[in-house]
Amino acid sequence: MNRYLWLYAAAFAASFLLSLPIVPLCRILARRTGIMDVPKSEGHKLHREPTPLLGGVAILIAWLIPILGGAAALLIAPDRFPEEIVGGFRNISGQLSAICLCAVASVVLGVIDDKHAMRASFKFAGQFLIAFAMVFFGGLRISLFLSSPFLTIPISVFWIVFIMNAMNFFDNMDGLSVGTAAIAFVFFTVTAWGGGQFFAAALAACSAGACCGFWLYNRAPASIFMGDAGSHLVGFLLAAVSARVTYYNPEISSAKFSVLIPIFILAVPIFDAFAVVLIRLHDHKPFYVGDHNHISHRFVRMGLTRPQAVRIIHLLSVVAGLGAVPLLWGDVRTCCVLLVQGLVILLLLTLLQFQGNNKQPDLEETPHHEKN
Repeated sequence: MNRYLWLYAAAFAASFLLSLPIVPLCRILARRTGIMDVPKSEGHKLHREPTPLLGGVAILIAWLIPILGGAAALLIAPDRFPEEIVGGFRNISGQLSAICLCAVASVVLGVIDDKHAMRASFKFAGQFLIAFAMVFFGGLRISLFLSSPFLTIPISVFWIVFIMNAMNFFDNMDGLSVGTAAIAFVFFTVTAWGGGQFFAAALAACSAGACCGFWLYNRAPASIFMGDAGSHLVGFLLAAVSARVTYYNPEISSAKFSVLIPIFILAVPIFDAFAVVLIRLHDHKPFYVGDHNHISHRFVRMGLTRPQAVRIIHLLSVVAGLGAVPLLWGDVRTCCVLLVQGLVILLLLTLLQFQGNNKQPDLEETPHHEKN
């Protein structure tokens, strides 16, 4: 297992280094094609300057080139790689093709929405089509120890669509969503590597590298946004990678709690999505319309700056991920302790989410570019 660590590092480095020149090129392309996030074009969009929106295209290209390059190398010169990797690639080549095609479709759907502001119903329909294609044609299934396709298929489709939208909702401050995604991809790389799953680990490492490279341009003050194209892409890849990893291995763990690892790695954006949807429904507002009720905005109302709020959320994501990784190997007692720790973190977020200071922030000073 350890001898393949350099391959994961190479996958991360390739995507990261590719993103460094690709992001500025996409920024120029966005300006020339008019795919820009215009200040106050929607009620909750309050940043000051028009900002390019082709970040998702940049992430896709930086992710796709190493994936396709690695696949081409395995096909052209299989004798240069261990037989274990070559054989594994042959087994998953069909699913890899489906993941790549669905990733491209996610970005295309997002770019259309970024350019023309699609109706929510059309966007949700596109997301469900992508999810169905990945589940039916790509064979990506979340079993949860269930064998009936009447249960595994809707669970898998729901997971993909939900995570795509959760990351879209979470894209409300500079560097927040893509930074959280990068942290999650690192943990998925570790968990897949720990389970000896080469394909999933390499896929997650490439995704982490592309997100980290884009984060350098998206952190405050952002010179380019992910847009719906980027949030759809990272959400789809998070859902696909998390579903592709086999978390429960009876040879190394006596507890089946390990299947909850994706929930804890993605605990912060999942919690945020549920919280803002409940708040919007309580206020009799459409759940897909952006507002300023995210946990990041709550931190700002508590007196933090926006970069400070983003850093705290990233640290919370790291803490949640670190607590989840030992679930791979722990016994029942260890898993119970870690699950309690995770629930305490969620309780902390709940207290912060609904703490008493509910006054709206200064709108002129709060750039919010979430586009749901």
